[in-house]
Amino acid sequence: MNDISQVVESAEDLTAPVTFGAEAYVSEAYVRAERDKLWRKVWQQVGRVEEIPEVGNFLTYDILEDSLIVVRTAPDTIKAFYNVCSHRGRRLVDTPPGAKNAKGDRVKFVCGFHGWTYDLDGRCTYILEKDDWQGKLTDERTRLGEVKVDTWGGWIWINMDPDCGPLREFLEPAAGLLDPFELQNMRPRWRKWIVFDCNWKVAMEAFAEIYHVEVTHPEFMSFGDFRGWARAQGLHSNIGYDAPKGLDENQAKLRLGSGGDPRVKTAEMQTYTWEQVNTNTTRTLVDAALRLVDELPEGTPAPQVLKHWLDSARADDAKRGVIWPTVDPAHTAKAGTAWQIFPNFQIGHAVNNSLCYSARPYGYDPDKCIFEVAVYELYPKGEEPATEWEYTEKDDPKWGSVLPQDFSNMAAVQQGMKNGGFRGTLPNPYRERSIANLHRNLSKYMNAGAPRPLK
Repeated sequence: MNDISQVVESAEDLTAPVTFGAEAYVSEAYVRAERDKLWRKVWQQVGRVEEIPEVGNFLTYDILEDSLIVVRTAPDTIKAFYNVCSHRGRRLVDTPPGAKNAKGDRVKFVCGFHGWTYDLDGRCTYILEKDDWQGKLTDERTRLGEVKVDTWGGWIWINMDPDCGPLREFLEPAAGLLDPFELQNMRPRWRKWIVFDCNWKVAMEAFAEIYHVEVTHPEFMSFGDFRGWARAQGLHSNIGYDAPKGLDENQAKLRLGSGGDPRVKTAEMQTYTWEQVNTNTTRTLVDAALRLVDELPEGTPAPQVLKHWLDSARADDAKRGVIWPTVDPAHTAKAGTAWQIFPNFQIGHAVNNSLCYSARPYGYDPDKCIFEVAVYELYPKGEEPATEWEYTEKDDPKWGSVLPQDFSNMAAVQQGMKNGGFRGTLPNPYRERSIANLHRNLSKYMNAGAPRPLK
């Protein structure tokens, strides 16, 4: 699985054209190697802190054969254990049929096979007929295997590598640039998941660039120019919009409509986004945009329209107890619109909402993945909706009209990668650098698939 040709090793080299093959997308051997070389070595986002607010609350997370229990063991402590009894290997917690994972509340975990029992700290507290083992069952030998766990941004992260570095170190520079957006204060408006017919990398890459908007989502072109950049940021990458001078903040998710009267175009884009995809905006933003034609005279310069719209929406939210963080426009421009957190999590951030994607293998079938989408926003304290992960088929109208356009590409790309005439991926060095950077970093873990200079 080793590349023998010249390879790209530094992020700086990705500014030039590169190519890489399809093995990472279509090879079952590659998927099997990912288990030990990748998934058991990296920090993975597994859920939200608010999902387990009380002692004894737990959730499970599965990645290939590994299953984990994440449990709140004290008011300020979360731990993670392998979801497997130390006696004979039975899972302690089963996932209900049709559910993404298991959730619940326990004072202890009892194996359904022979009743071995574990407390919230992973200690084995009951063994049926323990004396039969003649004193050999020590506490260390029978306790649950523990894995590293930490939190950032309101998410819970785990790492199965006992020698891994700190989460914060792993997440930089993404964490530092995203901290001002206070993602930990947001709560999910909706959460959907699906077992989809493509590799997890194809799924993540579908949303890791803006290059596809003009062709895949042509309806958005009536609202303005969607030319965007992508930057390699160490293990991670971020994307954002190009914007005219003086409109730094227009590189953000909360973006002004253009191509006509900015008051009208902004209202049209916000309404379409709310009704057809229900992401990247809020009802408050839509309502403030709809008032622009009444509150501003025709011919108002675009920067003033943008400022008035955002100021109005911020004030409206403040009246109902929703306080947006204040982020400097220059920082907003640098942070861009979305971060691809290596290897399989994307955060599309704004000051009052976010859109997040994640994907991971579905067994060892390279043509399938578990794909998840969640939309978050700020709510008045005590008025957060109680949402659950909802399994949603790709043709379900709940997805709206925009995301299915991406789904069509994802399935078609997976099939095309296996075509004998496909000679390797050719990512745009300016607009799809995030994709090349993903494979540059994957190759360091996998010892295969490194991007090569395009000759």
